[in-house]
Amino acid sequence: MPVSPMDRRQFMHKSAVAGAAVAAAGTVGAAPAQAAERHCKPPRTWSFSILGTTDLHSHVFDWDYYTDAPYKDKAGNSVGVARVATLIKQQRAEKGADRVLLVDAGDIIQGTSLAYYYARVDPITGAGTKGKRAPEHPMAVAMNAMQYDAAALGNHEFNYGIDTLRKFESQCRFPLLAANALDAKTLRPAFQPYTVKRIRVPGAPDIKVGILGLTNPGIALWDKDNVAGKMSFTGLVEQAKKYVPRMRALGCDVVFLTDHSGLDGSSSYGNELPYVENASNLVAEQVPGIDAILVGHTHTEVSSYTVTNKATGKDVVLSEPYCYGMRLTVFDFELELERGQWKVTSTKSKTLNSNAVAEDEQITKLLKADHDLVVKYVNTAVGTCTADLSAAEACWKDVPVMDFIHQVQMAAVATGLSTADAALPLISVAAPFSRSADIPKGDVTIRDVAGLYIYDNTLYGKKLTGAQLKDYLEFAARYYHQVPVGTAVDTATVTNANNFWDYMYDTAAGVDYEIDIAAPEGSRIKNLSYKGAPVAADQVFVVAVNNYRANGGSGYPHIAGAAIAYSSTNEIRQLMIDYVTTKGTLNPADFAVTNWKLTQGGTAVFPA
Repeated sequence: MPVSPMDRRQFMHKSAVAGAAVAAAGTVGAAPAQAAERHCKPPRTWSFSILGTTDLHSHVFDWDYYTDAPYKDKAGNSVGVARVATLIKQQRAEKGADRVLLVDAGDIIQGTSLAYYYARVDPITGAGTKGKRAPEHPMAVAMNAMQYDAAALGNHEFNYGIDTLRKFESQCRFPLLAANALDAKTLRPAFQPYTVKRIRVPGAPDIKVGILGLTNPGIALWDKDNVAGKMSFTGLVEQAKKYVPRMRALGCDVVFLTDHSGLDGSSSYGNELPYVENASNLVAEQVPGIDAILVGHTHTEVSSYTVTNKATGKDVVLSEPYCYGMRLTVFDFELELERGQWKVTSTKSKTLNSNAVAEDEQITKLLKADHDLVVKYVNTAVGTCTADLSAAEACWKDVPVMDFIHQVQMAAVATGLSTADAALPLISVAAPFSRSADIPKGDVTIRDVAGLYIYDNTLYGKKLTGAQLKDYLEFAARYYHQVPVGTAVDTATVTNANNFWDYMYDTAAGVDYEIDIAAPEGSRIKNLSYKGAPVAADQVFVVAVNNYRANGGSGYPHIAGAAIAYSSTNEIRQLMIDYVTTKGTLNPADFAVTNWKLTQGGTAVFPA
C-alpha cells in the first residue's frame, strides 16, 4: 500500500527502527571478527566509494507526466530515483554501508509536473489545506530515505524563488552545498560551502572526506528576477582555489567536488558573465588538491574522464551520470596509510544503468500517493482543440502549435503595456522546446499544454530596433547547418549546428522573414518585413520573450540590455493553460501567423 504524505514520518520511523534492529543483529554475529581485529595489526590499506547522481529534475518514478505513460526513449533508458535507490542499496550491500557515501550534483526540485505541483499548486511553502501542514517535497522525502550525504545546488533550484529553495533545504537531512553562491550584501557564503564525512577504519585513523559543492554562475542571468540584489555567483575555479586548501588544512585525506557545471570549458551565455558556465575541467586542471569531481548540468553521460592538474601533475577523475536518474556514478577510492595519514593511491569511476533494476519498494511506498495525485492533476481537461497540433516539425517549419505559444505571449504582454508602448508593433519570440509535444484534437489536458512548454519561464516585453531584431534572428539562424543550393536538405542533420540545441533556437511571430540556409552565417535573414513593409533599422518593436532569454540566456545579442516594457511573475505555461481554459476551444485559425520559412537561395525548402 502506498504511504500517505501525512503518514510518511511514521513510516520512516518504523523503517529506521527495523534497520537498526538488522544492524544490531549483524553486530552480534560480527563480534568475534571484531575482537580478532583488535589483536591484529592496523590495516595499511582501505577502500571506499562515493556514489553520485545529478540532474534528477524531480523524476521520482519511471514515468512521463506529459504522455501519461512510462518513460520511453530510443536508447531504452529508465528514469527516476526509485530505480537509482535500488542500485544504491546494491552498492551498499556489496561494499558495506560504512564504506559508501552518496552525493548529488544539483537540479533537484524542477523539471517535472511533480515538481511544479509542489512549487505552485500545493506549495511546500504554503500554509497547508484543510488543517493539514504544508507538504514535504517528494524529492526531500526520497533523498532522505536514500540517505544522501550532500548535494550541490543546481541552477534550476532557484526557478521557484529563494523561499521555495530554503524550505526544501529545511526539509533535507543533508546539506545543500554551494561555495560560490554568496550573499549579495555581505559576500559571505549563502549556503554551506562544504561538509566533511568520516569513513571509519577499525584500528586505524578515520578517513576524512571533504565534499565541496559548486553551483553554476549562470544563475545570475537565468534567474536574475529571483536572485538580483539577494545573491551573487562567482566562478567555480575562483572558489575552489579558496576552499580546497582550507579543506586540506582541516586534515581531509580525500577532497571530492560536486559541481553543477559541465566539463568542456564552454559557456552558452557568451560574454554576459565573466565566469565560465561549464568549468569542471578547468577546476580539475587549475586547482591542486582535488581527487575527483562529480559533474552535472549538461545532461550527458561521462563514465570516466581524466584531467591532469597543471601544478601537481596528478590526475583528477571526473564523471557525469547523465540525468533524470538514468545512471549512477560509482567512484572507487583505494588508500594507503603512510605515517599515520591516509593517501589516495587509486581513483576509478564508472556509471551504472538504472534500467537494469526494478524500482525500490520503500521509495514506491513513500511517494506513490504524491505521484497519483499529480497524475490526476495533469490529466485534468481544460478545453478542447479543433485539430491535432504537433511540434514534430517545429524545428524547421512554421507550425500552428508554435503560433499558439506566440499568441499567448503577445496577448499577455499587450495587457500590461503603457499607452506609448502599446502604440509600438508587438511581436514574439519563442523556442521549440520539445519535438515530441502534441496537443490532440478533442479534449486538451494540463499535461498536453505542459508537454509543449516544459520550462518554468516567466514573460517579458523588451524593446528592440529593427536592426537589433535582425541581429537577433541572424543569431538564431546559426542553429542550421549551411546547405548549398542544389543539395538535398535532411531534417535529421540540418539543425543543431554550433551546439545550438532546440531550446536555444527562437522563431519570431508578428514579422515575416526567410532563413536562407545556403547563405553563410550572419547573412541568412532575408525579406524581413512587418505588415508587408520592410522592417526599418530604426523601427522600434516590443518583443514578447521569456525571462531566460530576456536576461541573457543562450547569449542572444541586444536582448539582455534592452529596455523593459513589460514583466510578469506568471509562468508562460500557466498563461497557456489559462488561455485554453478561458477560450474553451483551441482553434489554430485564432493564432497569430508566424510566416517564416527556410529557403535555399530564395527557393522554399518546404513549400506550404
